[in-house]
Amino acid sequence: METAVESGEQLVAEASQLEAGVSTDAARALFQDPLLECLLLLAKLEHRPCSATSLTAGLPLVDERLTPELFVRAANRAGLTAKVVSRDIDQLSNLVLPAVLLLNSNNACVLLELNRNEGYARILDADTGGEQRLALDSLALEYSGFSIFARPEHRFDNRVDSGNEADHIRVQGHWFWGTLKHSWRIYRDVLLASLLINIFALANPLFVMNVYDRVVPNEALETLWVLAIGVLLVYGFDAVLKTLRGYFIEVAGKKSDVLLSAYIFERVLGGRLCDKPASVGAFASQLREFETVRNFITSSTMIAFVDLPFALLFILVIAYVGGPIVWVPLLAMPIIMGYGWMLQKPLQKAVEQTYQASAQKNATLIESLMGIETIKAIGAEGRIQRVWEKSVGHLSVWGQRSRLLSNSATTAAGCVQQMASVAVVIVGVYLIAEKELTMGALIACVMLTSRALQPMGQLAGLLVSYHQTKTALQSLNTIVAREQERDQERRFIKRPTFEGAISFAGVSFNYPDEQQASLQNISFSIKPGEKVAIVGRIGSGKTTLQKLMLGLYQPQSGAVLFDGIDSKQIDPADARYHIGYVPQDLVLFFGSIRDNIVYGAPHATDAEVLRAADIAGVSEFANSHPLGLERQVGERGEALSGGQRQSVAVARALINDPPIYLFDEPSSGMDNSTEERFKSKLVSHAEGKSMVLITHKTSLLSLVDRILVLDRGKLIADGPKDSVLEALRKGQLRVSS
Repeated sequence: METAVESGEQLVAEASQLEAGVSTDAARALFQDPLLECLLLLAKLEHRPCSATSLTAGLPLVDERLTPELFVRAANRAGLTAKVVSRDIDQLSNLVLPAVLLLNSNNACVLLELNRNEGYARILDADTGGEQRLALDSLALEYSGFSIFARPEHRFDNRVDSGNEADHIRVQGHWFWGTLKHSWRIYRDVLLASLLINIFALANPLFVMNVYDRVVPNEALETLWVLAIGVLLVYGFDAVLKTLRGYFIEVAGKKSDVLLSAYIFERVLGGRLCDKPASVGAFASQLREFETVRNFITSSTMIAFVDLPFALLFILVIAYVGGPIVWVPLLAMPIIMGYGWMLQKPLQKAVEQTYQASAQKNATLIESLMGIETIKAIGAEGRIQRVWEKSVGHLSVWGQRSRLLSNSATTAAGCVQQMASVAVVIVGVYLIAEKELTMGALIACVMLTSRALQPMGQLAGLLVSYHQTKTALQSLNTIVAREQERDQERRFIKRPTFEGAISFAGVSFNYPDEQQASLQNISFSIKPGEKVAIVGRIGSGKTTLQKLMLGLYQPQSGAVLFDGIDSKQIDPADARYHIGYVPQDLVLFFGSIRDNIVYGAPHATDAEVLRAADIAGVSEFANSHPLGLERQVGERGEALSGGQRQSVAVARALINDPPIYLFDEPSSGMDNSTEERFKSKLVSHAEGKSMVLITHKTSLLSLVDRILVLDRGKLIADGPKDSVLEALRKGQLRVSS
């Protein structure tokens, strides 16, 4: 491809420096991800600069790259509305530029201008970020035929905000119904197919009526074969339409299922910790209720709802064929519906109680499985068994009541349907005696009555499914409505690098539903590269302090600042990318040791993994195992000892080589020799980096130069290590007992 690079323009200079100063991992990730690089360039052009971390955090990357579908979701985080389109290059207009062109060989570029008169195009290259001028013929050879159009999303400001939640939902679109709306064309086809299927259902009664009334009396065998062939053709079309209708519903359900599941789980992971559920098991049960919603929109229940209005069609045909007979199904319908209506409240209560009992049962199950070792150790099997049996008993009572109500409605509907058929025959016989009805018409009316009342007979099942889906949807609404860490309405300040300065300015904080404050008016500053220890008695607020630094919680008053910027103005993903955190309560994930080390850094090289493993002491026990770093850790790391899990967690914090380290008792499970080795290697590695260390072990204080002393959420001492330790030894600091 012939190129002529235009230099000297400010845009080119800005694009080439877009990610200047980021870590080598981020730079490598950008180089390997053309779509991400194009999105960063596009956001820059639209005056909405973002970091790579903030755009991709939490997205299910494929081979650690954006796909065109993920590009749309990532662009939304930058305040851009994006759409993937299939368009020939000759059909692209300058009015839609800049746009991203998908090229062959998994490459991409940002198209700035098409000059058809002179036969060239101006693009921004994804690899270099530089502007190029290409011949249109050369670009057409590389172009895959797909483009991504993106424009800044229009958002109303506060002047037009009515404050009405209903209005907000109307503008933004409901998360559930709005997703189903995307498949409206499929549901339109389903309705059309249902209309034809119900029309074809008239073929059999009309065929029988004509055979009895015309063919048999006149022995018209030729007419019989004509009618038979015709009705068989209708049956063939009916079978095809029913198959297609079921297929379309499954396709629409699958599409909605993928979109809704992804959206719900993204909301779960993106929610604030202050809104986290009290019970993991009950919360998991809530999420599992999405299966109820999914089954409702993809099962035969949906077809029954669609068929319900077409009962009126059969009523009209009965009126046309049987005359007064139509009053029989017209009287039967309100009886069936009335009984179903009477069951509404008790059935709704039974479904809701069943739902709550199921959540309680699941909560007990998850809690028991997670603590099975402790349960056995303290001999609490009997107590847990009693709680389990109580939950199961409560669930069985309300489940039985729900099934009894549903069965009673089904039985009543079937009974009314049978009596309606008998009544049709009785009325029909009288009409035949009066020469107002033929025998064929009577048989047709019996068949049509059964078909008209069939959807009513399914009313009980529809009611149960409706209430289950309604309850599940209300539960999911509470999950989706949870406040998110990354509000789409907020514009964060881009921070490609962190120097490591941390400040607390009058910070007070208390956990949700807690009356006593965990931190009270805390103020201090940590300079870049400074090593600080936080000490204090149990429950003094040390761990809470680090959680506020991570942005896991937000203070009720005051501010946490990084490099002089309020953490609320920094994207949480950006902040956490630049912080290496070792929590007090360690959690490893199912997989190998290496998988757990690179869990938050998938682009890490083997050299970086070995470096982190060596500093953290992972190499000591990994090298002695036949599988090395591929050794499996089991669920929650249960295949490793406490000290080994801690070493893996430390390596995970070191892998990105961040400028800030937050360590909460990082060596509590290590033996003395492993701890000394870890300290000696960490000293050289952490040179020039900020460190906030929480510990009760005086041996770790050699890593720091300054100590903060907390007591009951208050900062009671802040100074050089030797001075504070001396004051503590002499009892000059009053610490509560």
